[in-house]
Amino acid sequence: MSTTYRTVFIEVAPDCPVTGAEVPPLAARPSIAALQHRLLTERPYELTSDDLLFALHVERSDLPEGVDLVAERDAFFAKDRACLRASPLSKRYGWGTHHDDEGRVALVGLGTPEYDALRSDPTVRHLVAMRSSRA
Repeated sequence: MSTTYRTVFIEVAPDCPVTGAEVPPLAARPSIAALQHRLLTERPYELTSDDLLFALHVERSDLPEGVDLVAERDAFFAKDRACLRASPLSKRYGWGTHHDDEGRVALVGLGTPEYDALRSDPTVRHLVAMRSSRA
C-alpha cells in the first residue's frame, strides 16, 4: 500500500514541543528524523513519500551487493507502512511536509511564511501529523 499523498500539506502535530523548525541532531548512527531531514533538504520535490521510506530502508539495511531493488521495494511495501503523518519531523522537530500534485515531498518549517501560506491555502488538502501523546 502506498504512503504517497497528492496535493496535501501535513501540518505539525498539535503537541509538537517546538515553535519553530529544528534540525534533528546528528549522531554516529543517524536517527530516522535526521535521515529524512537530510534527504528532503537535499532533494526537495524530487521524492515521493514511498521513495523516501524506501531510501531510508536501503540506507539503514545491510543489503547484499547486487540485490534486486525492484523486488526489495515490492517486499518492503508488501507490509503496511506508516505515512509521513507519523514522522518525527512533524511530531517533534516542527517540520510540515508539502506533497505536490505528483506526490513529491518538500519540508516546510513551522514559523516560516511558506508554512503559514500553505496552512491557509484552500487548494491543498490539510492533514495534521499524529500526536506523540494521547489527548
